[in-house]
Amino acid sequence: MNPATPQFKINASTGEKIVPVMIYTATSVIWGELYVKEIVRVSTWLRTNTAPDAFAVYNAKVMAVGAAALKAVSFQETHVLAPYINAYHILPPAFDPLDYDPTEPNRKMEPMSALVGSFRMDARMRMATSADLRRYLEFTRETFTPLYDVEISNVIQPNLAPMKVPFVLVRQATTIFSSRTV
Repeated sequence: MNPATPQFKINASTGEKIVPVMIYTATSVIWGELYVKEIVRVSTWLRTNTAPDAFAVYNAKVMAVGAAALKAVSFQETHVLAPYINAYHILPPAFDPLDYDPTEPNRKMEPMSALVGSFRMDARMRMATSADLRRYLEFTRETFTPLYDVEISNVIQPNLAPMKVPFVLVRQATTIFSSRTV
């Protein structure tokens, strides 16, 4: 049962913005709008010391992952606690600027795949030219790992259309990382 949920009206004032996001948890995928200060780079927010304890997602749709019927439930406002976020990204066409200098020497974009629950993310990881995926994961101690040029599909529900996004953050402890050749 999913009665019509009225849209939550957000009035972004000076110095604030509305950012569309998709959040992946162990049991659900949630998409909707974040209401944040203009200076916040939402795509990397959970990697900073200003990260919220919970994301308040407005005009949210919540879909159980692995459910037999693909049906989203609508909510005006949903709160997702940060410890339960396994991955998230900004929804296109919105985007943040790159979080790195593409001309930085001795860095490469390594093709790889990440499994976050039933979602497969074919992507690239930025690392030292002397590193590979195994060494990167062995020496990197970070809660969230950035992925670039990402194509997201669902291995259990192939009827969900693949999505391409420029940037995803994945929780390292809940993600399976695999090497990939292109």
